[in-house]
Amino acid sequence: MRFPSCEYPLKMMRLISIMDTTTSRADTQGTGTGTGTCTGPREGTPLWLDPTLDPDTRARAATEAMSHTQKMSWMAGPMAIPIGDESKPEGAIGSAGYFPAMPELGIPAQQQSDASLGIGNLNSVRPNDNATALPSSLMLGASFDPELARETGRVVGCEGRAKGFNVVLGGGANLVREPRGGRIFEYISEDPLLTGQIAGASIEGIQSQKVVSTIKHYAINPEETGRVMISSDIDEAALRESDLLAFEIAIEIGSPGAVMPGYNLVNGHWASENTFLLSEVLRRDWGYRGWVMSDWGATHTTVKAITAGLDVQSGANIDPKPYFGALLDEAIAAGEVPRARLDQSIQRQLRSLFAVGAIDDPAEPGGSIDFEAHKRIAQRAAEGGIVLLRNENTLLPLKAAAQNILLIGARADQGVLSGGGSSSVTLKGSLKMEGATFAGVPLEKVYHPSSPMRAIAAAAPQAHLGYDDGQDIDRAAGLAAAADIVVIFAELWRTEGQDVQGLSLPGEQERLIERVAAANANTVVVLETGGPVLMPWRDKVPAILHAFYAGSGGGEAMASILFGRVNPSGRLPFTIPLSESDLPRLGQIDPQTVISNPGEPVDKPIVHRDYAIEGADTGYRWFSRTGKSVAYPFGFGLSYTHFDHGDVTIDPQALVARLPVTNTGPVSGAEVVQIYATLEGDSSFQPRLVGFAKIMLAPGETEEVQVSLEPRLLARVEGENWVRKAGRYRFDLRRDAVTPITGQSLTLDEWVRPLRHEAAID
Repeated sequence: MRFPSCEYPLKMMRLISIMDTTTSRADTQGTGTGTGTCTGPREGTPLWLDPTLDPDTRARAATEAMSHTQKMSWMAGPMAIPIGDESKPEGAIGSAGYFPAMPELGIPAQQQSDASLGIGNLNSVRPNDNATALPSSLMLGASFDPELARETGRVVGCEGRAKGFNVVLGGGANLVREPRGGRIFEYISEDPLLTGQIAGASIEGIQSQKVVSTIKHYAINPEETGRVMISSDIDEAALRESDLLAFEIAIEIGSPGAVMPGYNLVNGHWASENTFLLSEVLRRDWGYRGWVMSDWGATHTTVKAITAGLDVQSGANIDPKPYFGALLDEAIAAGEVPRARLDQSIQRQLRSLFAVGAIDDPAEPGGSIDFEAHKRIAQRAAEGGIVLLRNENTLLPLKAAAQNILLIGARADQGVLSGGGSSSVTLKGSLKMEGATFAGVPLEKVYHPSSPMRAIAAAAPQAHLGYDDGQDIDRAAGLAAAADIVVIFAELWRTEGQDVQGLSLPGEQERLIERVAAANANTVVVLETGGPVLMPWRDKVPAILHAFYAGSGGGEAMASILFGRVNPSGRLPFTIPLSESDLPRLGQIDPQTVISNPGEPVDKPIVHRDYAIEGADTGYRWFSRTGKSVAYPFGFGLSYTHFDHGDVTIDPQALVARLPVTNTGPVSGAEVVQIYATLEGDSSFQPRLVGFAKIMLAPGETEEVQVSLEPRLLARVEGENWVRKAGRYRFDLRRDAVTPITGQSLTLDEWVRPLRHEAAID
């Protein structure tokens, strides 16, 4: 499918003052007056506006031409919506953040938008705004499809640019360590390889539209309750082998223009002023060249933060102090912060903007957006991520000739549920209900106007379709007994700022499922949740679909899967446990005892969370290590067709797996080839995903599949190196994390690779 084009009005930056003050290329130092004197190859063209030069050269030249006041205007920026008595900043479109333009230099304003799942409109600051709501990032992770992530990223970049934004806050890459986390629907999986590849592809897609993307929330930020006062405690090697590896892979693939640390502390130091994270790992080891922006309300100091590697204070108007405003100015004047460090922060921002084309071709509000085309992409993403968990007696796909279909619960007559917080995207026609509060701003529980009921009516036009809200369980069970098919939509809402208290479906939904299933043997359960839920009822229903938060085309995607227009191909991006007692941490933080809102003074003791319990063995690796059975393993997902797999062969030099895969079933379908590795004789080396590929096959079709394997997942961090022990390794093709199909064992020599990338910055 060809990606729809975005059309933008041409923006002509005023360059008169530049042209009046430039002289010759020999004058390359600039006056620092904010009008600029550095010139490029063409007489009168400033170096920084010469697109033939590299981004670093251009960023240095522009920085030299800026006045001190101009530089300081990009060091601390406000949340760009009305807050309390404050109005929206002049010049701001209205969204997450704003940094003013420098028209004398031809540099546009930074207009920043939340964009985890589409272009946000917090507190409806832009009246009558519309946007495409993408499926949750977990659902994108369930697709196991980087190209789909790249395509949805292009949707975000396209719509952001068309609205005038040139920086979008996407790229969630935290691992799902805590399955009760309120914000995990914004993240991708519990596995570093899957997370890194999907996040990197999404960022690539966003930035292809001349828009900078962040990657966030760096790092090990799995819990929301008490998030501004939690210290994630873990040893360095385990951190590098898990959460940091996900970020490392994503940055290698996507080259995000900005990194956003989390609200949390890591080993006792705020992520936003953590020298290990920001300077040692990000700069020294990975050679990262973009800028580091704080999360909104997550700056705590001036000298310590900027020295550690923070470049910008975001949402400065919700912080207690102007740490990177007046206080930074004072620190520079006092010699506590070198002026060169100020220049470095500015250069990093400019470099990223130049690198994606955001300065050469500035975004401007009023661009054309093909919402119908984007909705189709969102629908395909949802179809690619829906996971078929159970299908006894091949109840699914449903027959379009079914006479009497009853839908129950989750407002399926009106729309599909979405997650709450800054990632929320509100479409025209959405159903809004009271939710929670974030940074003093009321949040809404939103149902996107993609009604499963309407979509099912279109898929089965001859059927009599009924709906019941499920609140009266006796009534629902009575209606179910008279139906041919019952589809129960069960929901669990999650939101930024607070974790869910337990993994059970809230209210009486579990009892509703059991009563309805007892009344009708043809009952399907569709889960609309932002993460795993316990399913003590799973053996009492013949069919279960996990549909996550499915976005703008969610209702249509569910109908497509239910009636077989699309063959389900999603695989679980997390483990669904049998019991919460099987998780690494039994208890949860009491929300009444902690502070969760950013910007509030942290006047209580820091809460230390021990993530060394599982260390690098997150998710399925924890369950393997402890020998605990699960309800559904990571990577699990059924299909309406069948696949046969030939022998796996491994090229030990190239680290590539090859095998033939054949669709032996009656319909076309996509198979996810998952390669897991173990080290024979080493019980501490848990099976881990080292490569995957998704392929589409017609009935009877065979394809020779090639899967690249990630060498760092065969290694451990020892000192300053990745070290793979010499030994005999087993590479298994598995249906999921626990079910081997076939594989190959081979002996590998020791392999050593420095943590520090070859292109790393001194």
